[in-house]
Formats: sequence, C-alpha cells, structure tokens
Amino acid sequence: MATLPELLAHRASSHPSRTALQGPESAFSYGQMMQAASALADQLTRLGVRRVGLCGDNTVAWILADLACLLAGVVCVPVPVFFSRSQTEHLTERAGLDCLLSAAATDGGEHIGHGVWLKHLPVSVAGAWMPEQTAKITFTSGSTGTPKGVCLSVAQMTATTLALKERLAGIELERHLCILPLATLLENIAGVYLPLLMGSTVVVAPLHDLGMTGSSGLDIGQLVQGINEHRPQSLILVPELAMALVAAAEQHHLNSDSFRFLAVGGGRVSSDLLARGRVAGLPLYEGYGLSECSSVVALNVPNSEREGSVGKPLSHIRVRVDERGHILVGGNTHLGYLGDEPAGDEWLDTGDLGAREPEGFLSVSGRAKNLLITSFGRNISPEWLESELIQALGARQAVVFGDGDPRPSALLVVQDGRSPEALRTQLDSLNDTLPDYARLSGVYIRRQPLSQAEGHVTANGRPVRQQIQADLPTLLAGAFPVFMNLSDSKSDFSNTPGGSFMAFFDRLQSETAQARAHVTGAPVIEAIREGRFDLTGYTWFLTQAYHHVKHTVPLMMACGGRLPERLEFVRKALVEYIDEEYGHHEWILNDLAACGEDKDAIRHGTPDTSIELMVAYLYDRINRGNPAAFFGMVQVLEGTSIELATPLGEAIQKQLGLPDEAFSYLYSHGALDQEHFEFFRNLMNEITDPDDQQAIIEAARMVYRLYGDMLHSIPVVPVSVSGPTNRKGQRHEAA
Repeated sequence: MATLPELLAHRASSHPSRTALQGPESAFSYGQMMQAASALADQLTRLGVRRVGLCGDNTVAWILADLACLLAGVVCVPVPVFFSRSQTEHLTERAGLDCLLSAAATDGGEHIGHGVWLKHLPVSVAGAWMPEQTAKITFTSGSTGTPKGVCLSVAQMTATTLALKERLAGIELERHLCILPLATLLENIAGVYLPLLMGSTVVVAPLHDLGMTGSSGLDIGQLVQGINEHRPQSLILVPELAMALVAAAEQHHLNSDSFRFLAVGGGRVSSDLLARGRVAGLPLYEGYGLSECSSVVALNVPNSEREGSVGKPLSHIRVRVDERGHILVGGNTHLGYLGDEPAGDEWLDTGDLGAREPEGFLSVSGRAKNLLITSFGRNISPEWLESELIQALGARQAVVFGDGDPRPSALLVVQDGRSPEALRTQLDSLNDTLPDYARLSGVYIRRQPLSQAEGHVTANGRPVRQQIQADLPTLLAGAFPVFMNLSDSKSDFSNTPGGSFMAFFDRLQSETAQARAHVTGAPVIEAIREGRFDLTGYTWFLTQAYHHVKHTVPLMMACGGRLPERLEFVRKALVEYIDEEYGHHEWILNDLAACGEDKDAIRHGTPDTSIELMVAYLYDRINRGNPAAFFGMVQVLEGTSIELATPLGEAIQKQLGLPDEAFSYLYSHGALDQEHFEFFRNLMNEITDPDDQQAIIEAARMVYRLYGDMLHSIPVVPVSVSGPTNRKGQRHEAA
C-alpha cells in the first residue's frame, strides 16, 4: 500500500496548480505545498531532528510542518493548544522531544522557512520507550489530567485516510474548513489528510477568528460569521458545535447552501438534534472513533445511515461486541502507548458499550467505566477531579458529574459553615490550575453527608455513581449552587458573543436563585420540620394546588398552539408533558376527600389571590407575550416538588396520622418529577434564542414570587402550641 507521502506526491503531480491550502494571508497549490514540505523536511534532516513537538494555532505553516515530519521520517507530537503548562511539560519530557516547531516566532528559535520556526530543547532524558514504527504520537486530554501518548505509524494513518476516502466516494467535497484544533487527531486526519487525498482545498484560520477559545470556549456569532465567509462544503464538529450551528441555522443566521457533509463525533449526539439539523439544511452525519484506532472507526454517510447508530465500521478494521457489551476493534489499532510495552492483543477493548445490528450498523450506548466525556469530546476522570476538590477545599465528600455537558460540575459536602460565596475564591483558584476542558462550571454545596443508608456511598465511602445519578435532581435541588465564572475576562458568565458558553439550564438556575429563596424560605417548611403543622394547613395547601394544577394541561395546550415552527421540538416535548400531567388535579381532589373535605365544594371554590394571579399571568404571557414563558412555571413547580414533596409529605403524614390515600399528589410528584426535571434540563439546554431564554427566566422569577406568596400564606401552628392536630382533632406532640 502506498503511504501518505507517496499519495500526496501523486496528487501534486496530477494537478499541481490546484489550491491545496488556503490561509488568511497565503495560499499554496498542491505543487507548492509539496515543494515547501520537502524543503522543510530537508531542514529537519540536516539538523538531525528525531522527535518534535508541533505547537501553535491553525495555520498553513502548521500543516506544512506536519507534512515535513511525514516526509523526513521525524516523529511528530502535536501539542494541543488547550493543554495546561504542566500537561505540556509532561508531554515534552515523556516524548523526549529535541525541538519544538511552531508557526510563530519564539525566543531562541530559528526560522527554517515557510513561516515555520524551530526551537531546540535541552534533552535531559531520553524520553519514554516507543515502538520503532512510530510516526505520530497523539496525546489524549488525559482522564486523570496526565495526558497519555498514543503511538501511530504512517501505515495506520494512511489506512484510516484511504478508508474514509472510500466511504465518502461519490460525495464531491472541494472545500473543507478546519474549525477543530489541528492538533486534534480527528481534524488532522479527516480534516487535512483526507481532503488533500481527495484533491480538495483545506481552509485554515486562527481559532480565535472562528470564535474558538481553548478546547471549550465558543463565540457562536463569530463562528457563524467565519463559516458564512469561507463557505465550506464540509466541517468536522463535536456535539457542542453541532448544537450551536443547528440553532444558528434555525434562526437563519447560518448560510447552509454550500454544505455537503458535516461529520459529528467525539461524544454522544442526540437523534433529535441530527433531525433538527437536517430540517434546517445541515447534512449532519454521526461517526465514532478513538485515537487508539487512528481516529475514525465508523461513520454514517448518505445512502448508508441509520438513526441512533454511528454508522457502519470502515473497511480497514473489524469491529465486534463481546458478551459484556464492550466494543472491540481489530485490524488497525495503535502500536502502543508511549512508555508501555504493547499488549499484543488482537482486539482492542475500546472501553465503550454498544451493539451491532444485523445490517452492520454500530451503536454506542456509553462508557464501560466512570469516564466522563464532555460535549467537546474531552475525557475526564471524575475520581481525579474529586480528589482535587477535596484537597483544595477541605470538602468531606465530592462527586463530579456532567457526562455530555460542556464542562463538568460537582456536588460537594462542606460542613464547616462556610457559605457558597466564601468557597468561590478557592473554587476559582482550583479552576485556574485545571486544563480548561476540566474546569468546573457549577458546584453545589451540601451540608449533610452522602450516606450508605441512602445508597449513595459504599461501606468504605466511595460514591455509588449510578444511584447518585438517579437521585441527582433531588440532591441538587437541596443544595446551594455556585455557578463558576469561566470567562477569560473574569466578568460574569454570559452566552453573548465574545463570552464563554454556559448551558441555559444552569443560567436559568443561577439567575433565579434569589427568587427561589422566597419559596424555600416560606415559614411552612420550617413549621413542618418542627412538627407545627395541622390538618387545616395541609388541606389549605392541597386546595391551592388543585386550583393551579387544573390549569397545567390547558396552559400546555395554549403554549403549544402559540409556539412558532422553529420551536417544533418544544411542541413535541409538550405532547409528552400533557400525557404525563393529565388528570393530576383529580388526584388532589381525592387526597382532599381522604382528609374529610368536600370535593365539589373545592372544585367550585376560588383560589388564594396569589394562585389566581399566577395562573392569569401565565395565560397572559402565552397569549400576549412569548409562549415559551410557560416553562418558567415548570422550572418552579417541578424543582420545588423534587426538593420538598417527598420529605415534607412523609413528615406531614407522620404528624397527622393520615392514610396513604391522602398523599397521592405529594408522593407521586416527589418521585415522578425527578425524571421530569432531568427531561426539563435537557429541553432547556436546547433553547438557544435569547428572547425565549429571557422570557423563561422572567416568568420563573414571577412564579417563584407568586407561588412563594401562597406558601407564605399557609396557616401554621404557632411556636407556643405544643403540637399539630390530626384528622380527629387530637393534638400530637411536636417532633
């Protein structure tokens, strides 16, 4: 099989004058590209270079330097622009680099031509062992913060590139824009080598000019502007970028006329997102791969795709799923890890869980272990971050979560009385020491330890992640949130152009935190916990619940009828909500009957003024304002339910001696709304229009106020009275 250098040379001889590389200030034809790469390769050979670190932004010079290493037989180690200083130092020492190549002038460096600078390094150690055929070492982001080097040969990279070329046969791609860092293996192989072997033009621009900062910062307005300017036919996207571009296309900000193939990989991708993208004119196709397999393993393409799958495996590899559900790959796996003797196994266990369909399509369901994968495709070990949090903040317990989110979050148990704001300085300091993809976006402070009795920790104190994830909505609702400032300017988090990305659900939680305190601070909550609550207060609360819950489905229907077509995915969600919520007001009447109340009298009665105003406000916002405002009520009521319903219901039942039949509403919503709230979280994160977001935030603030007014009005037993009365009028001793 011909190698990449030979194949590129053949392309250059076939059409030497065709544009191969296009940058902001320079362009190289295929003939010029090969001449420049050959001249740089001669320089590397003359200087005796063996192993180089390739640094810098996305530029034509970066690609020329990379090709020069291929031609000269020099081991190339791309240095990700988002690595921290300690990670870069580890990479340099581990690989035994003797020099650095970059597209920018460096202190002590020399210009070796075509915009490439070389800086010699003092080699203090020989570096770790590597296989003899190693041509490129790609360092993963590192699940523990310490990057791991994957050794690849020219033959392996060539095989992947040719298999991709075969899979994309019949798709004319003449212009590819690199929007991922070139040091990312996926962009390096599928965004540079593949287009060049297809005779296309590779367009590069500084990442900052495309709105990209580090591994996760995104100015979507600037990215859209860059794409509209360059008009590429193909892009490689991670899920976070795909979500942003779908939203931009739906709002008619993104010109999609030139697109022919947009590959999405590096993390889980929602089928609904892919469908929305297609409707908006974005030809999105999901794929799957890993560095150990020289990037791409499987890929959906036109006329060979399956919803919910990552496509069929490429022709150069074999894929099977073992009896444990682990995805195994054979045929073109890496030479080994830098510093480790190769295992010599025929099959590589990817660490992913999946399935193969009879037609050959591969689906990926998740990680076999605890590894988190952010929506930008960065791997993070929760154990690593948890140890950093416990050490830096003196927390008793820490649990990191956020698989599929832009950045991880954490639940901390801090029992020394420090307020969430007092902890912010230490959290900011910790974030500053972490690689940017691992910086925490939100931290939730809890006072009570996670216990073995609740199933949240093992006997030796280790977190039971599956149970914690299942109970996460309840755990977070009862904690104090600290939303971290991740913007470079240290100013407030924002989703405006030039700011850092923050998931809208987190922003909604943050910007309504003060209003939420009016609900959680209602005297009735403390009265229930102290045993100062009687049947009068409970039936009064249920009566008010009936008068707003009976409007839930009508409000949903009104909202669905007013939503614009661009929010069709929200209308679809409302259909599911309606099916779940229908008839709940009758449950409340049954509860009231079990408490001895007259159902018909309540059905035809009138609510408290606060509830009357809350319902009227929501109908008004739907009919005269933005119908998305309805979800402000969902934020309040479901969030309050999962935090308060079950624990307060149990306390009330114990105090009043009422039967289970009097608590169908509270108990069902305490458990039911945990699933609803997770569904709600995901739905909110798909709402990207600033006007929709602001309408939801404002409505949530208003509903927190009015619902809180109702809670503040619930009659409670004064502190001087010994205890509440039960349904027979007898008084219990206060708990």
